[in-house]
Parts: sequence; C-alpha cells; structure tokens
Amino acid sequence: MATPRALEILRVATRLGLTSFGGPVAHLGYFREEYVVRRRWLDEATYADLVALCQFLPGPASSQVGIAIGITRGGLLGGVAAWLGFTLPSAIALVLFAYGVRGLGAADAGWLHGLKVAAVEVVALAVWGMARSLAPDRARATIAIVCAFCALLWPTGVGQVLIIAAAALVGLWLLPGSAAAPATERPVPVSRALGACMLLVFFGLLIALPIARQIVGLQALAVFDSFFRAGSLVFGGGHVVLPLLQAEVVPPGWVTGEEFVAGYGAAQAVPGPLFTFAAYLGAVMGPRPNGLAGAVIALVAIFLPSFLMIVGALPFWDALRGRSSFQAALRGINAAVVGLLLAALYQPVWTSAIRGPADVGLALAAFGLLAFWKAPPWLVVVLAAAAGALFALAG
Repeated sequence: MATPRALEILRVATRLGLTSFGGPVAHLGYFREEYVVRRRWLDEATYADLVALCQFLPGPASSQVGIAIGITRGGLLGGVAAWLGFTLPSAIALVLFAYGVRGLGAADAGWLHGLKVAAVEVVALAVWGMARSLAPDRARATIAIVCAFCALLWPTGVGQVLIIAAAALVGLWLLPGSAAAPATERPVPVSRALGACMLLVFFGLLIALPIARQIVGLQALAVFDSFFRAGSLVFGGGHVVLPLLQAEVVPPGWVTGEEFVAGYGAAQAVPGPLFTFAAYLGAVMGPRPNGLAGAVIALVAIFLPSFLMIVGALPFWDALRGRSSFQAALRGINAAVVGLLLAALYQPVWTSAIRGPADVGLALAAFGLLAFWKAPPWLVVVLAAAAGALFALAG
C-alpha cells in the first residue's frame, strides 16, 4: 500500500516540479490548489498549520511544505517522493546549464551577462517585498540595516551565522511576540521518538561536519559541509541562500564570481525550488568534485537539513508554536534575513553584473517588468539574456 501511494505522490509532485514557476509564494499557491482543492489530501486548516511550521523552520519553505504533505500522505517514503518530484526537474535543467557553461567556455558570452543582470532585479524585488512584510516598522528596519552593514564588513559563512544568532537575541529583547492560537492536534505518521532522533542527527551533523572536514581534508566532505550548513542556517528560503552560498563557494575558488551570478540568473528561468541552484554550483565547481557527482553531493547536502528538521519538528509543532519567545526570536531573524539579502544585492550581484549605463538601463527595464507589469520571472530572464546577446553584438 505504501509503495503505490508513494508513486502517486511522486507523479503529482513531478508535475508540480515541471510547472511551478514564480518562487516560493507562488509554489504555496500551486500546492494549495493541487493538494487541498483538487485532490483533498488535507484540509485548509491542516495546510495552514504546515505552512506556518515551514515558515518557522530554516530552509526552503515551499520544498518543506511539499515534504510535509508527502509525509502526512505517505509517511517518510512519501516525503522523499514529494521532494524528488518537485526538485529533480529544475536540478537536471541547471546541471545541463552548468555543463554548457563549462563545455562551451561561455563565461563571457553576452547572453550569459544578460542572465547576471537578470539576477539584479530578481534580488532587488525580493528585498523590496520581504522588507515590507518582514521589516515593516522602525525596530525591524533598523535591525535589517545593521545586519546588512555587518554582512558587507564580514562576508563569511561564520559572519552570516553570528548575524542571524544576534538578530534572534535582539528579537527576544525588543520584539515580544504573541503566542499562536491553540490548534487541534492532528495525527502525524512520525513518532516523537523518531522526531527527537532526527533533530539530534541534524544538530550532530551541524557540529561534526566542520570538525570532520578539518581532520579528514577530503574535498567532497568540505563541499557537503558547506552546503549542509547553508541549508541549515537560511531563514526565509529562496533568495536568502544567495549570500551564504556565495561565502562558501566563491572565496575558496570553487566557483568564480561570474559563474555564480550567471547560474543564479539561470535559476530564475526554471520551475521548482531555487535551492536547486546548489546542483548547478556542484556541477560547475572545480577542481573536484564536479559534474554529476558534485551536483548530487551539493543537492543532497543543501536539502538534507530540511528533511531532518521537518521530520523532527512535525510531532512537536503544536506545543512549539504556542511559545511567545519563539515568535519574538523569529521576528528578529526575519529582519536579519532582509539585511543579508540587501547586502547580497550589492555584493556579489550588483558588483559582478553592472558594468555601465546599458546594464543599469536593462536592470531597470527588467525590474519594471517584474514589479509593475507582473511578467513571469522566466520570461524576464529570457528577455534579459537576449538583450545581453544584442548588447554584445552591438559592442
């Protein structure tokens, strides 16, 4: 019984992975239409609770909601099926793009520069939208600005972690939250014992992997540690992973700044979760691992924290969401997310993409299409790539 249900989940999730353009918020809308309205796998209240849980946890919120729905529908195997279906289409497309960039030596191609410019307006729009919802008052706006300043002065993985931790403490102090309304407990096909075990595995890996990479000195282990940590420490998901990944892969020389921003631009043109950007980075990085092996390592590593956290948190969510202290810390973290994204908008996105007035004009035009004309991101990316190619021919 479990296998047919998992196959059903895989089929439905794959269709969503092939058609879900528009980013995390749009993904949640697609999920609601498919899982709640059309298939009635869960009701509105349960879906809202799962979305609230995944917004609270670090990692890609839309992917986590999909995993959680898969678990409630088909157990742990259903969760894996939901993740595979939603993730693999965009991951495969980005790995193929990475092979094209490396194989054709296209790092300086005009169309590729257009992709870099496309990343500018996508991140700018994300900063604008997230600032209005996550930093709407003076206290949280101040936290965001201070965090952006600190991130620019301290652009390392450790710096990002400490900024997030400090923002959580400031949130506890300055941003008291209200407890969520009590919800009716619903059966979850995960025991509290298994949930506690998964949380121990998560925190154990978070502590052990940096130590192991120093002792063993294996490149593949270093890559796994970097992407696991990025997937563990991103609150807000989506575009917020950009500064963490940039700090992990560009300074060591695994990926050039140009390759990083070009891949990030390409990631806007594919459906599914933005975290599949990790597959591109794993495939394009050097010296080793790279290619398919690097893509698999990076992809599994960045999503593994989400799976461990979802399985670990599901049995305890009803009790956790009632604590006002968690709500306050989360407000501080969310404000820090805005600051980190603002810093990323400047470095590496703006500094590596904008070379002159023509690039500024292209970025403004693309931003207008996204923000005011509501054009789909994939179309804007395609138009930006075409404009970049035309600029190169004209120049």
